Amino acid sequence: MQNAVNLLLTILESSWDVLLEAAPFVLLGFLVAGLLKAFMPDDFVATHLGGNGLKSILKASAIGVPIPLCSCGVLPAAAGLRKQGAGKGPVASFLISTPETGVDSIAVSWALLDPVMTVARPVSGFLTAIAAGIAVSFSEKFTADDAQQKPSEPKAAGTCTSSCCCGHARPVKKDGVVDKLRAGMAFAYGDLLKDVGGWLFFGVLIAGAISTLVSPETIDRYLSNEYLVMALMLAISVPLYVCATASTPIAAAFALKGISPGAALVFLLAGPATNAASLTVISRMLGKRATAVYLAAIVVMSFIAGLIINHLYAVLGLDIRHWISQGAHEEGGPIAIVSTVVLIGLVLKSYLPMRTQQA
Repeated sequence: MQNAVNLLLTILESSWDVLLEAAPFVLLGFLVAGLLKAFMPDDFVATHLGGNGLKSILKASAIGVPIPLCSCGVLPAAAGLRKQGAGKGPVASFLISTPETGVDSIAVSWALLDPVMTVARPVSGFLTAIAAGIAVSFSEKFTADDAQQKPSEPKAAGTCTSSCCCGHARPVKKDGVVDKLRAGMAFAYGDLLKDVGGWLFFGVLIAGAISTLVSPETIDRYLSNEYLVMALMLAISVPLYVCATASTPIAAAFALKGISPGAALVFLLAGPATNAASLTVISRMLGKRATAVYLAAIVVMSFIAGLIINHLYAVLGLDIRHWISQGAHEEGGPIAIVSTVVLIGLVLKSYLPMRTQQA
């Protein structure tokens, strides 16, 4: 019994260290997300994604990179784009680039990973989105009845009931800068934080458990083959629901134990973009053929990105473990501690009933 308690305390201590490192950047990421929500017009995305050509696919991929939508919240947004005339290719691109990246997850990547991975992650997500959009558009040329198929947007929008989906449907007030800021911050530190915060803490706990229970010797013995470990990361991440922000501490913990940078990148790319629940909705939205192409593009591009990043680290002579361990052993200063306390308080507040918050 005493051993179990000591083990739990060690896991919690490791998780606390991870949270100290990430909290300031998480709060900064949500701040930027609130500013985007406040000052980006509600119809900006829909206006630029009409049609099914390469230009629309490129726009959809680029627009999705900074937008802080999880794989849940992106579904009704994508369904709305289909209803407004966006092609399946651009919608597929938007479905990938949006949950794979985001200002909040980029900020956490900088905190917990290294600069190379922080850049490689959104770039790989952007290229994966483009490849998937082109592949889906190309595959649709061979579907004779594509023009008669009507997307099931209402069904897709109705399948998600969490705060991230409902939060993005709220119009931002347009009667002044102060009102826009207030609405944007309410969204970022309310709806968005409620949706992401719990998963972030879950990811931090998983990271703490990995740091405590998984030894570098285990990684060297069983997961030294880069192809095998990337395939394993794909097998784990495709059906798993994990948002981009929550996947970062898990990937960092694996990398610190000796997993290859490419395998960590595979997890960061495939995890947020796919999960068993969203794939069923996407299938109704895009059709079975397009969904199969969409999933295949994510798997192939994630694997290619993993191989490239492994080669890049080898050529540059970099060791991701050295960078992460430097940050992990820095004692949390006052800013880190205050940020962590504020983050925990905001997440807890977001889960309180509305009447309690208003009181």
